[in-house]
Amino acid sequence: MTKNGTFKHRVRTRAAKTGESYTAALMHVRGSSRHDLPAEAKSVRLAVAQSSLCDDPRDIAALRAGGLEMRRLMRQAHQAGARIVHFPEGATCSPNKRIMSVSGPEEVGPSAWGRFEWAVLREELNAARELARELGLWTVFGSVHQLTQPHRPHNSLYIVSDLGKLVTRYDERMLSNTKISFMYTPGSIPVTFEVDGVRFGCALGMETHFPEIFIEYERLDVDCVLFSTTGGASPNELAFASETQGHAASNSYWISFSMLARHGMNAPSGIVAPDGRWAAQCAADGMPSIAVVDINNNPGDLARPWRRTARTGIYEWHLVDDDPRSDSRDIF
Repeated sequence: MTKNGTFKHRVRTRAAKTGESYTAALMHVRGSSRHDLPAEAKSVRLAVAQSSLCDDPRDIAALRAGGLEMRRLMRQAHQAGARIVHFPEGATCSPNKRIMSVSGPEEVGPSAWGRFEWAVLREELNAARELARELGLWTVFGSVHQLTQPHRPHNSLYIVSDLGKLVTRYDERMLSNTKISFMYTPGSIPVTFEVDGVRFGCALGMETHFPEIFIEYERLDVDCVLFSTTGGASPNELAFASETQGHAASNSYWISFSMLARHGMNAPSGIVAPDGRWAAQCAADGMPSIAVVDINNNPGDLARPWRRTARTGIYEWHLVDDDPRSDSRDIF
């Protein structure tokens, strides 16, 4: 029997034995086959940052200061041996909705994006890209991404490689009411990338409120989700942090939680392990800082493949029909 024939025989045998569909048996056997082979864990040192808020895109000095701070934290991450550093939403600038409002600041209305010092922003973006190349450091940071007029910009995460190349960009998909009504164009797709064999996904803004975002990344085989947020209005930062721990534990992968430093006293930036515990956190003092931890793809973890198998309908074959002690719910 050929190698392929042997594999198919194993699938059919399992299907006959368990009553599973061929597809369900196939997924189980494939998973078992992978675990039969010695898997080498891939590891990467990740730094998560919390940085200061710049909310006025008209303020050239503030944009410059934010760029300087981000590059200082990049150097700290490099000195700590990090291969990748992760920054919050709006690390370059998180425009205030009242500053941007054409009818503001008393009233929130459509944003006047012509007020943004786009040329200065691009200079700071390029400076970060050049430093990433110089340090050999993957860098992920939040920024506003300008679109062609009259379209509103995206609220985005830029992913810059250790060669200083902008390799991809993630655009926030699940926008708040204010963002979708007055400020941004939503994104439409998940984004993944790899560093040293470890696979990353991206989430942004208020997306921690949407479990489907994180379930989707589990299906895309990520080892870590980079979630960036400003933190929103208090006490949102506490909800974001708690939800992040829950998503990590329920999907059995790492999550990097990066938030602006001003919320750090309530919920500092940090990295959550696949069991839902904080593996590292920044100082809870509201000041710009980083935290560093080695993360891996944990090939020996059995939770993720079993949960995938559990979602294929394996329980249907074990249900019982017409058993009064199962059907009646008012007896002991």
